[in-house]
Amino acid sequence: MSNPLAFLDDEIADLRERGVFRWPRELQGEQAPVCVYDGRRVINLCSNNYLGLASHPRLKEAARRAVDEYGVGSGAVRTIAGNMTIHQALERRLAAFKRTEAALLFQSGFTANAGTVAAILGKEDVVVSDELNHASIIDGCRLSGAERKVFPHKDIAAARQCLEASRKARRVLVITDGVFSMDGDLARLADLASLAREFGAIMMVDDAHASGVVGAGGRGTVEHFHLHGLVDIQVGTLSKAWACLGGYVAGSRRLVEYLMNRARPLLFSTSHPPSVAATAIAALDLIEAEPGLIDRLWENTRVFKAGLRELGYDTGRSETPITPVMVGDEAQAMRFSDRLFEEGVFALGIAYPTVPRGKARVRTIVTAGHTRDDLAQALDVFGRVGRGLGLIR
Repeated sequence: MSNPLAFLDDEIADLRERGVFRWPRELQGEQAPVCVYDGRRVINLCSNNYLGLASHPRLKEAARRAVDEYGVGSGAVRTIAGNMTIHQALERRLAAFKRTEAALLFQSGFTANAGTVAAILGKEDVVVSDELNHASIIDGCRLSGAERKVFPHKDIAAARQCLEASRKARRVLVITDGVFSMDGDLARLADLASLAREFGAIMMVDDAHASGVVGAGGRGTVEHFHLHGLVDIQVGTLSKAWACLGGYVAGSRRLVEYLMNRARPLLFSTSHPPSVAATAIAALDLIEAEPGLIDRLWENTRVFKAGLRELGYDTGRSETPITPVMVGDEAQAMRFSDRLFEEGVFALGIAYPTVPRGKARVRTIVTAGHTRDDLAQALDVFGRVGRGLGLIR
């Protein structure tokens, strides 16, 4: 009998031949600035744990208390029997944090993006999207059936042309990442919001990598660019700076009410475990009480970026803690990542299809939890390995 999945052997063999086959390393212990992967103690420059909260005592205690009070699971989707008091408490806190009328939890940042786009657009509509937007946005556009007009990265003139060509559409959505996850640069959000207002389009931003990182108090790019009232839909995540799990949409009360009734990921997935919601509330409390966490994140970011550039590395167009070390060749980027790991630094190689061909890189993220000694050791390894591979002089 033939094996209908035999083609997978060829696909995997091709990945191995090109030197880009990967299997994720195993974290043995808690997520921390220095931790153990695959039995090796390494400085961790891969995590989205921006503020170092993944093992914070206050967050762990909040999770334990929630388990004791509410149990370990909600037992149902929100719209059947899983709409818990703690979910609604978190949504009120998120709305206040984002300075919007309301907020709605989703099971992940991915489903928040995909579910929202698919719920508000249909075949008669158009979405105007930056070419480097996250995969969840792209999938939401596909699911909606809307026509997708993609403009070159941060090209406002091209975005205008897309909007000019969409005047006959029933509904138009302009959408962008707030912080682009592979390059670490900021969207031209003010320009896009102005365009959306001019053309009567809906403006939506995915602030996954901006939440808890960018803007006063970590409120995101809308706060950073002073655009409150000019962005209709804000998506955020709880799985990065908040160090737990899930996504959310913040906007008008009417938007939230509509999504509660029409967003398929929310309608067909069990709601958050109460311990996760409690952890997110505790993270919000901590971020508001200790703004120095965000200050420390940015100071570490400045130190590490300067060190990489002094070594001679190209860090692309990064403006945030996401700092790519550009390599170009895919196999070389993977060798670079492997050698760094052998020398005690975990920084992941990124290649096609995550980034365009010829744009492979090692992606780094420093956190508020890294010490100056951690950063100095990591830069020493980057220098030694980079010279050994001929990436720098």
